[in-house]
Amino acid sequence: MAEVKNKQVVLKDYVTGFLKESDLDLVENTITLKLPEGSNEILLKNLYLSCDPFMRNLMSDIGILEKFLPYAPGSPLFGYGVAKVLESGHPDYKKGDLVWGFTKWEEYSLVPSSRILFKIEHTDVPLSYYTGILGMPGMTAYAGFFEVGLPKKGEKVFVSAASGAVGQLVGQFAKLTGCYVVGSAGSKDKVLFIKLFANNPILYQLPSPTCCKAYDWQDLKAISF
Repeated sequence: MAEVKNKQVVLKDYVTGFLKESDLDLVENTITLKLPEGSNEILLKNLYLSCDPFMRNLMSDIGILEKFLPYAPGSPLFGYGVAKVLESGHPDYKKGDLVWGFTKWEEYSLVPSSRILFKIEHTDVPLSYYTGILGMPGMTAYAGFFEVGLPKKGEKVFVSAASGAVGQLVGQFAKLTGCYVVGSAGSKDKVLFIKLFANNPILYQLPSPTCCKAYDWQDLKAISF
């Protein structure tokens, strides 16, 4: 089978401070859309990619997350995404299956058989939901709030980063449970958003946007709306 073009988002070099557009590059390589003979790998067509906060940690030269090695400069980013199986040497997946899990930031990915992919059984909702409430953020929010937090109706719940992918779900779960929700966010626009579910939205402000600085918590300001 002929090779096809495969656009990729790659990390140029390790990042310090805030991520800039110039730290990434869009390159074009090629890939053969056929598995090697005897391979047990899975060939994917990526449909949706999720940009998650943990990815910034992997852009530093020292891995902050224990179970993940940092990205390699010149190589594609990887993270959670939704994909369609084009060809499979793995018995659990077949051509045409829709899956979500870890994949690279590129049009097509060849993933090892050891990679955990979750089959998408319910396709009556937008597939992009599997990068949010039906994917990793939703599982994290649900397990953290209901399985670990064990909330009870009438309790007060504080949610930090309440406008984020996980935080906004925790806030809504808390509201649906009958809890009093206090949510914090770092900008006025975010606070306006969390007012949709928070009984008491709070804007927190740091004295400087400088990243990776050891702040004196006395400098932290909280403004209730």
